Amino acid sequence: MYQGLLVIDADAHKIENPLVMRDYLDSEYQDRIGLTIDSLGDQRARIADFNPATGKNDLVRMFPQPQGLGKGGFRTLHPETTLGAMFNKIRLEHMNQEGIDVQVIYGTLNLVFSSIIDKDFAIALCRAYNNYIAEDCRGYGGRLQPIGVLPLQDVDAAVAEMHRCVNELGMIGVAVAPNLPIPHPKAPEAFPEIRTCKTIGHPDFHPLLQAAVDLDIALGIHGGPGSSMVGGISDHMETFVLTHIFVQRNQQQLALARMVFDGAFERFPTLRVGFLEGGCGWLPDLAHAFHEHWEKRIRDFDPKHPYRPSLIEYTKLMIQERGSHNNINLMNQAKNLFDLLWNAQHDPTKIDDASLYEHYDLRHRDPLEYFERGQIFTSFESDDPGPSYLHISMGEVGKRVACFSGDYGHWDGVLQNCVRDAATVADYDREHLGLLLGGNALALYGDRLRQSLPKELLAETGSKAIV
Repeated sequence: MYQGLLVIDADAHKIENPLVMRDYLDSEYQDRIGLTIDSLGDQRARIADFNPATGKNDLVRMFPQPQGLGKGGFRTLHPETTLGAMFNKIRLEHMNQEGIDVQVIYGTLNLVFSSIIDKDFAIALCRAYNNYIAEDCRGYGGRLQPIGVLPLQDVDAAVAEMHRCVNELGMIGVAVAPNLPIPHPKAPEAFPEIRTCKTIGHPDFHPLLQAAVDLDIALGIHGGPGSSMVGGISDHMETFVLTHIFVQRNQQQLALARMVFDGAFERFPTLRVGFLEGGCGWLPDLAHAFHEHWEKRIRDFDPKHPYRPSLIEYTKLMIQERGSHNNINLMNQAKNLFDLLWNAQHDPTKIDDASLYEHYDLRHRDPLEYFERGQIFTSFESDDPGPSYLHISMGEVGKRVACFSGDYGHWDGVLQNCVRDAATVADYDREHLGLLLGGNALALYGDRLRQSLPKELLAETGSKAIV
């Protein structure tokens, strides 16, 4: 706790040893995952994936991607938290040291499972990880809360695995990738090097979103570099530093924008989604862009009746600007140009084309309402000043979207004084601070987290922030 306030690390991590996790895999897949060393001496996971070119399981892939555009992790083991991310004895010591009551634990290697081409292999890996992490977190009095992972390659299997994670393994939520890489239509033979994607808001994933609503659990969206997922600007960077600057933000921004404008939050008004490990400082600008484009291009936009000046006014202004020494010639030019630009034969009122009405179904809902309804959450780390200005740029709702994350186990996480630093980066009032340190995480993960908390935690904190 921090000064009597509940502290929930909403996005901590397990570092899985593939050789240990392999023991949880079905025997037919065990020889297809292991460890290797790349040309720079860095440790990578080695996965034998299905190869569309040969029809065999001989496409050797290293995760994270070791080199080239979109390069993944490099020398990422954290000197303070790597062992704790592997062994819970040290993890609990660190939690007690820093005053963290609960860690919600996502994986590390499992963040790439939705990039695997072999659908059945991906399903088996997800099941193996979920069994492994559920067993790993048992017996700690609810302080370690594992998050399951789902195979986006098969929606039916993902829905079934979500139900298993919650109903059989007792998990409070599941993780999904921000997008599923798919072959680019212009270069299908070059997949996965050249690719496009389906984001998590795509209609194909609606059964998965519906299942999360039915189970009343949060979806934690979590991307990563070097994974073959579409990463925006990061896809055009060839060093890990530059890739990492953009990858999490861009993947989360893409996923959030598509969920908003493809109508996922409209269709599922009680769905709760955490957009994690990308910080929160980007959120106000993106939210403003959502509102502005909705207001000007959806709510007030009428593509059937675009602006069209009169020919007389257009010609008059053209003569005034170009001079009156050759009015007849200018009038002919004006008419020709006018007809070219606003040809009556292309009257938009006679075009029966649904594409004229972009996101037409959203015309009655300002995207900012999805924040107000408590459907959208982000995370922030202890050295991130973002939470201190969200309420200035977004109003009161800006206090209710950011969840504290130590990013425990990853190279850029901070251990020493992580809670204290997060709490003192600004002069927060107690209720606001309570939301940031624990209340917003409770709102995201919902009753399943609240009911699994040790009773003494709920009894000791008496803060409105956890109600």
